[in-house]
Amino acid sequence: MDLAVVELSRLQFALTAMYHFLFVPLTLGLSFMLVIMESIYVITEREIWRTITRFWARLFGINFVLGVATGLTMEFEFGMNWSYYSHYVGDIFGAPLAIEGLMAFFLEATFVGLMFFGWDKLSKQLHLLVTFLVALGSNLSALWILIANGWMQNPVGSRFNPDTMRMEVVDFYSVLFNPVAQAKFVHTVSAGYVTASVFVLGISAWYLLRGRYTALAKRSLTVAAAFGLASSLSVVVLGDESGYALTDHQKMKLAAIEAMWHTEKAPAGLTLFGLPSVKDRETRYEIKIPYVLGLISTRSLTGQVQGINELVLHAQERIESGKLAYGALEDLKADRTNAAARATFEANRSNLGYAMLLKRYVPDPRNATADQVMQAAWDTVPNVPVTFWLFRLMAGLGFFFIGFFALAFYYATVRRFDVKWFLRAAVIIMPLPWLAAEMGWVLAEYGRQPWAIEGVLPTFLGASSLTVAQVWTTIAAFTLLYSALAFIEVRLMLAAIRKGPESKRGRDLASGIEPTDAGYAPLPAE
Repeated sequence: MDLAVVELSRLQFALTAMYHFLFVPLTLGLSFMLVIMESIYVITEREIWRTITRFWARLFGINFVLGVATGLTMEFEFGMNWSYYSHYVGDIFGAPLAIEGLMAFFLEATFVGLMFFGWDKLSKQLHLLVTFLVALGSNLSALWILIANGWMQNPVGSRFNPDTMRMEVVDFYSVLFNPVAQAKFVHTVSAGYVTASVFVLGISAWYLLRGRYTALAKRSLTVAAAFGLASSLSVVVLGDESGYALTDHQKMKLAAIEAMWHTEKAPAGLTLFGLPSVKDRETRYEIKIPYVLGLISTRSLTGQVQGINELVLHAQERIESGKLAYGALEDLKADRTNAAARATFEANRSNLGYAMLLKRYVPDPRNATADQVMQAAWDTVPNVPVTFWLFRLMAGLGFFFIGFFALAFYYATVRRFDVKWFLRAAVIIMPLPWLAAEMGWVLAEYGRQPWAIEGVLPTFLGASSLTVAQVWTTIAAFTLLYSALAFIEVRLMLAAIRKGPESKRGRDLASGIEPTDAGYAPLPAE
C-alpha cells in the first residue's frame, strides 16, 4: 500500500468534511430558531414576528444551499477514495446513509420550498408546520449521519462473516440505539444550536450598535439569548455523556485526551494543564483536580481509567490473538470445512482487526516479529498533544458560551440593549462556535486513529488504489471549489444582512418604532 495515498485521502476527506461543517451547525440551529420565531408569530399574530422569521429564513436558505452542495461530495468520496472501506463495511455503514437520504434529506428538501414560497399561499398554522418539518428533516439528517459515524467508533450490531469476507448487520436496532451515536447526536445538534444562537445574537448586536432595525434586533437577541443559554448548558452536559461513553468503548482516546500515561488509583484526577511529551511518555507540569475524571468517566468512586501504557500492553495481547484469527481465516479460505480453523477463528474473531495493524509492517501478520507487534500496539495511541489541547480548547469555549449567554439573557430580561461593550463582544465572538465545532470533529476523528472502524479496520487499509497525483488533483479542485462557495456564501450573507428585513406592510423597521394599532405594543426599551 502507498501510505502517501492514504494520508492524502484522509486530508481530502477532512477538508471536505470541515468545509461541510461550516454550514451544518448553522442549518441545525437556525431551523429550530425559525420554528420558535414563527410560533410566536402564530400565537401573538404580531406582524413583526412574521418579518423577523422571514429575515432569518433568508439567511437560513443561503446557508442551506451551501450545506447541501458540500455534503453530496462526501457521499461519493466513500466509493471513490475509500473503496475497500465501502466494500468491507458497506452493509452496515451504507444503511443509515441511505435512510438519511430517503427520509431526512427528502423531507427537508421537499418542504424547504414550501417554507420559502408558501407564506401567502398557506395558512399561518400550516406554514408553521412546514417550517417545523424542515427543522425536523435537518436534524434527522444529522441523526442518521451520526448513527453511521457512531458505529465507526463503536461497531455494535455487526459481525465479520468469514464466508463473504465482509462485515454484516446482525442487529440493526443495536446500530440504531448505539450509545456512542446517541451521545454524539445530542451533543452535535446542541453545538449547532449554540452556533445559530451566537450568529443571531451577533447580527442583532451589530444592528443595535448602528441603530438599525432595532425592533427586529431586540426581539431576535432575546430569542437567541434564551435559546443559546439552554443549548450551551446542553452542550456541556451532553459532552459529559460523550465522555462517559468513551470509558466503555474508546479507552485509548480517553487516555490520550487526558494525556494519562499510567493507570491512576481510582478515582483519577482531571488534568487542567500539562505538557504531554510523546518522546518521554509523560505529562510535565500537570495541574489536576482530584477525583473529577474518575467521577465523570466512570460515574463511581472505584472505577478505574486505564492509562496509555497499560492499554498498549492490552493492545499487544489483542494483536497476538488477532494473529491466530488471521491464520485461521487463511486456513478457511483454503478449506471452508476445516472445523479446527473455524473454532480457532470464532475464539479470536473479535481481535482480527488488531492483526490487520501489522500489515503496515509485514504482508502476512503471521510472520510479524515481537518488535513489529509492539510497534503496531503503540500505533493504537493517537497523537496525544493534539487530542489533549483540542479537548481543552473546545471545553473552555463551551464554558465561555454558558457565561456569555447567561449575561445576554440577563440583559435581555432587564431590557438593557444599550450596553456597548457587550454588543461589540457579541459581534467579535461570532466565529468562536464554528471554531469549537471544527475542533470537536477533529478531536473525534483524529482521536480514534489508527482506526477507520474502531478495533475492526485500520484506516490505512480502507483507501482506494489511487495515485498521489490523482488525489492531489481532487484536493486542489475541491479546495478551490469550496473556497469559492464559502466566499460566495459570506458575500450573500453580508448583502442580506446589510439589506435587512423586508416588511410586508412597508414599515420602516430601522426606526424601531412600530404602530400600536397593528395588534402589539413596542418593547419597553423602545
